[in-house]
Amino acid sequence: MTFFRHESFDIAYVDSGPANQEPILLIHGFASSAKVNWITPGWIKTLTEAGYRTVAFDHRGHGRSSKSYDPEDYTPTRMAGDAVALLDHLGIPIAHVMGYSMGARVSAFLALDHPERVRSLIFGGLGIGMVDGVGDWDPIAEALSAEDPGTVTHPRGKMFRTFADQTGSDRRALAACISTSRELLTVDEMARITQPTLVAVGTKDDIGGSASELATLMPNAEAFDIEGRDHMLSVGDRTFKKRALEFLRMHPIEGLAR
Repeated sequence: MTFFRHESFDIAYVDSGPANQEPILLIHGFASSAKVNWITPGWIKTLTEAGYRTVAFDHRGHGRSSKSYDPEDYTPTRMAGDAVALLDHLGIPIAHVMGYSMGARVSAFLALDHPERVRSLIFGGLGIGMVDGVGDWDPIAEALSAEDPGTVTHPRGKMFRTFADQTGSDRRALAACISTSRELLTVDEMARITQPTLVAVGTKDDIGGSASELATLMPNAEAFDIEGRDHMLSVGDRTFKKRALEFLRMHPIEGLAR
């Protein structure tokens, strides 16, 4: 991975594919990384082979990027700022943007704060939960902070604690992130996102909420149900990849090759 610096953070990123192809920026989810969310499930390979310049980065506090233990560093607005700074760093004026879970939320803030930089959006793993919330996540922060993982009994807390341990994440940084990164968007804000948008959520996902309910709040959005998949398994689903490629082909960036 390569690094660039923004707001005192060293942000790790990958940039795959020729510069003259349509760019797509991938924004990963909470406690994940570009490797876990996009490389290992095959997204970068799929998108690059389909003719896209594929850019992915590790959020501040995640993966190989710099860590902070200050919750104020992890608002969706500031993390969206990292994404825009990366586009600036690479000289990309406009891109398709795809986010998963927390990354979908950050993508929405990016589209609201910098609409001219976003050609289209794909929200994965987060539907109406972007507006209504995704349940009580305080037990997750507690699970991440627990000295002994054996003391964690909350099911969702145990799931994310195990995931964080498996990926070698900085649990203290993640605990700081989760306290401020869950900022909700209003119905009016969703209505202001006018870019073509695909909302894709697994039918067994108990975190993201309904894809169709979120899509109905937006003027140019459509929903896709990832059949039989939960929040973790939806990421690499082949039907999701197929639908995402179809969606991207329908909304090209004019003047660029694919």
